[in-house]
Amino acid sequence: MKRVREEAKRLGMSVEEYVVEALTRSLDPKSRAKEYLEAAREMLRQAQEELEEGDVQQAAEKVWGAVALSIKSYAYWFDGVRIASHSELWEYKNKVAEDLGDWVKIVFRQASGLHACFYEKWCTELDVREVLVEARKLVEAVSRRIGEDEEKG
Repeated sequence: MKRVREEAKRLGMSVEEYVVEALTRSLDPKSRAKEYLEAAREMLRQAQEELEEGDVQQAAEKVWGAVALSIKSYAYWFDGVRIASHSELWEYKNKVAEDLGDWVKIVFRQASGLHACFYEKWCTELDVREVLVEARKLVEAVSRRIGEDEEKG
């Protein structure tokens, strides 16, 4: 497990995100997109539980993971591309924002701050709770957008 944590950290991913990436590697892009959204929803659920248990840092990392997975899901669904780094996430979030609105960039930056919090341990429970609300909106907006595209196609 130590090796998994180290590799996930090296890639700028949560352990959960790293595992989802590994388990979905053989899927086609659209199936992968759906799995990523399911994993994002699960991470949000876990973040809520961890907040209730007082584990602010773990909750912060789960919120970040859910946001990252939602951006990756969009990339797989609409462009069939794999986002493999933080810099690619930072760039691609702008494409998602072009479609869904500039609020996506704000949520992404907030969640990125929570990712740093996981390592630095400086964010508050209120910070995480507020970003969790916004992260849920992003995951559901990406889900709706994929659903709309699926109905067209």
